[in-house]
Amino acid sequence: MITIQDISKVYTLESGDFYALKKNNVQIKKGEFVAIMGPSGSGKSTLLQLIGGLDHPTSGNIAVDGVQLNTLDEKDMTLFRRTRVGFVFQNYQLLPMMTVGENIALSLAANKASKTEIDKRVKQLLKEVNLEGKETQFPSQLSGGQQQRVAIARALAMKPKLILADEPTGNLDQKNGEDILQLLSRLNKEEQITIVMVTHDQQAAAAAERIIVIRDGEITADRKKGVINHESMVGSMA
Repeated sequence: MITIQDISKVYTLESGDFYALKKNNVQIKKGEFVAIMGPSGSGKSTLLQLIGGLDHPTSGNIAVDGVQLNTLDEKDMTLFRRTRVGFVFQNYQLLPMMTVGENIALSLAANKASKTEIDKRVKQLLKEVNLEGKETQFPSQLSGGQQQRVAIARALAMKPKLILADEPTGNLDQKNGEDILQLLSRLNKEEQITIVMVTHDQQAAAAAERIIVIRDGEITADRKKGVINHESMVGSMA
């Protein structure tokens, strides 16, 4: 599903070059649920943005579902993001002046789906995230957990094979955070959606079957299913 080859991201600053990522290589298989962990500024969100085509690497290449991202122009990159990847962010990024249904339908409308198709898909998605009947409400009328469910429904609108989630439980209390993780796990297991999630929370990361640790722009650990040993995590992230 995802092949990352010698990826680097360098920012030129007055003080000199800053390497957000340094020649990283990793593969993520179709249907995996992967958590990316690391301290603030380690490069984990930068890597997620590069995978989603929200930014361009300084060097190296990323292939997602057979698409070489470095070959895409801006028009094709926009189409790639809209149709192949679902994004979920910490702060939900719902448009406050639009209803729940309108927020979910954004990508469908951009792809010129009919009103009938949009209405049907929105209702399907709201049922899937347990928010039936909320399509006419506005984000401000919902709790944080409900808003994140709307954001996940929006991410699923175009039936993507990949969901990229950046701290999806970061603004939620424990109960709502657990509900969101259960929803992501169900989507991964039942619909075989590949999920790559950035998180600083070890409990959230435990929902994944694989954990990648980044420190100072470099992947320092790549572990399969299981909770990371606390002492080894402290050592990796200190």
